[in-house]
Amino acid sequence: MGPSRSFQNLLLLLLLPLALALCCAAVSGEASRRFWVENDTFWKDGAPFQIVGGDVHYFRIVPEYWKDRLLRAKALGLNTIQTYVPWNLHEPKPLSWEFKGFTDIESYLRLAHELDILVMLRVGPYICGEWDLGGFPPWLLTIEPTIELRSSDSTYLSLIENEFGSFGDDKNYLHYLVEVARRYLGNDIMLYTTDGGAIGNLKNGTIPQDDVFAAVDFDTGSNPWPIFQLQKEYNLPGKSAPLCSEFYTGWLTHWGERIATTDASSTAKALKRILCCNGSAVLYMAHGGTNFGFYNGANTGQNESDYKADLTSYDYDAPIREYGDVHNAKYKALRRVIHECTGIPLLQLPSEIERASYGLVEVQKVASLFDVIHNISDPLKVSFSEQPLSMELMGQMFGFLLYTSEYQEKHSSSILSIPKVHDRAQVFVSCSHGDVRKPRYVGIIERWSSKTLQIPSLSCSSNASLYILVENMGRVNYGPYIFDQKGILSSVEIDGIILRHWKMHPVSLNAVGNLSKLQLIMQMTDAEASKVSIYGDSENKLQDVSLYLNEGISEEPAFYEGHFHIDSESEKKDTFISFRGWNKGVAFVNNFNIGRFWPAIGPQCALYVPAPILKPGDNVIVIFELHSPNPELTIKLVKDPDFTCGHSSAM
Repeated sequence: MGPSRSFQNLLLLLLLPLALALCCAAVSGEASRRFWVENDTFWKDGAPFQIVGGDVHYFRIVPEYWKDRLLRAKALGLNTIQTYVPWNLHEPKPLSWEFKGFTDIESYLRLAHELDILVMLRVGPYICGEWDLGGFPPWLLTIEPTIELRSSDSTYLSLIENEFGSFGDDKNYLHYLVEVARRYLGNDIMLYTTDGGAIGNLKNGTIPQDDVFAAVDFDTGSNPWPIFQLQKEYNLPGKSAPLCSEFYTGWLTHWGERIATTDASSTAKALKRILCCNGSAVLYMAHGGTNFGFYNGANTGQNESDYKADLTSYDYDAPIREYGDVHNAKYKALRRVIHECTGIPLLQLPSEIERASYGLVEVQKVASLFDVIHNISDPLKVSFSEQPLSMELMGQMFGFLLYTSEYQEKHSSSILSIPKVHDRAQVFVSCSHGDVRKPRYVGIIERWSSKTLQIPSLSCSSNASLYILVENMGRVNYGPYIFDQKGILSSVEIDGIILRHWKMHPVSLNAVGNLSKLQLIMQMTDAEASKVSIYGDSENKLQDVSLYLNEGISEEPAFYEGHFHIDSESEKKDTFISFRGWNKGVAFVNNFNIGRFWPAIGPQCALYVPAPILKPGDNVIVIFELHSPNPELTIKLVKDPDFTCGHSSAM
């Protein structure tokens, strides 16, 4: 059953090139209800109104906690919340819609309305937000001819914009957005743009002549009122209520960096300079949440190789922490300032969400990736090609893709080169036939280093086999390199000779909880093994790879499984899985992808597990470790987050 008729306008908002909308949460409202700007002041239902808002993204919170997080936002003193709408969640495949669970935005908006909280809806589909591809669905990257994202490209004109002034200056495009917005939404809803508070951004991104309100955003170190004065120049006379639509309470963190923090006292003082002078502000973030699954974004520096992936945690050092904590200095300081400046009554704080330490959990190896590749790679999606294909062209929008080919060995070592790989490739080699039958780990080629690898001679009696496991670590969500395809995007060379005849296996992790039940580790005799080739019948499904697996090597992508027991429903508590001693991978709890771990580089050591993911009785943790596990084959379920592992230097 599709979305209700009352929600179809919001669906159009998602699909069509509209500006952003400030609206009450999913209500038609009485005729007297209205929101507008006059005399450089916001007005709501006939009275002046000060927006005291904060970002709380529904898709970064388990739905069972939506009400809890909104109540904590309201107790902070917020009368408004802001949320993006990520197109890639709602239309994961063309014309295939998702509006259940994490994507049930209608229920989220209705809940906000029930709690008397207004909603600033940033409908996207380009949202930035440290979210994979900035909210664009990755199947856009497969369209031919290649579309130009965020432009007047006729194929692209079904998209909505956010912070466009930081990206382009296509005014015809912006006018078109407004035209379509008004056509579908009417003139009663207030449209707004948001851009960084600098002349260039506002000049490029605002369209006051179309009666679109221009908001600004800036950090806590900025003097707000000169920026608000600049904002006036890009709004119509009397239509420039001072609004910082992204007032940064913290900041994002990439893998390999120190965790970003901002001082509670200075953040509160900066907010006071806005609110106590009748300005409006939206805290970005009020509550950050978690980049569950594979949806974290990434940034680039001077070029697309200067790649930095975001953490699984989107705590953002926000006043409402990733796990809902409000008993911290920043929440208390901001709450005092909001009350002092606005007179908004101090509501009782929600009770603390209990967390549990379930202790040490032993895990055991279930299988190497090579053991089960034929079972977790859809044979209908396994492809052959002269040159490597991108993940998107393979229909593998997230996760991992295994590339295989063969090459002729030299007597000495060889040099492997992959000029363009997005984002991280693990390389293995083996003999296709003969005595040497176990894949040998060679090393890693990373997007940000582009180094070559020396491949040892295996003294094969025939061709050697090459296996390249590529991880998509999250698509760029902001800047000129946002068209971020994944996988091997160039030719692959050994000693300057281009390898051809590739076989590609999309790795599906949708049913990792069933791996131990399937008991799929194959056992074949040497005679049987000699008959297998990666260029044989597709029914072989890469069976030969498992034959060459060296169970003793440490550098091996493999699945591990652990169990822990919860006695009753009342014993279900939030927890964190500590991955100290592990290297890099992805973890699943009861078949729910809780995200990526990488304690070898840090700073995040533990992944958040909300209680609604757990269940009374047996709980199953499956770990896909790309390199080597904790030598003790244990993980630890602890009460508190941990951002102190790794060497905290750039990737």
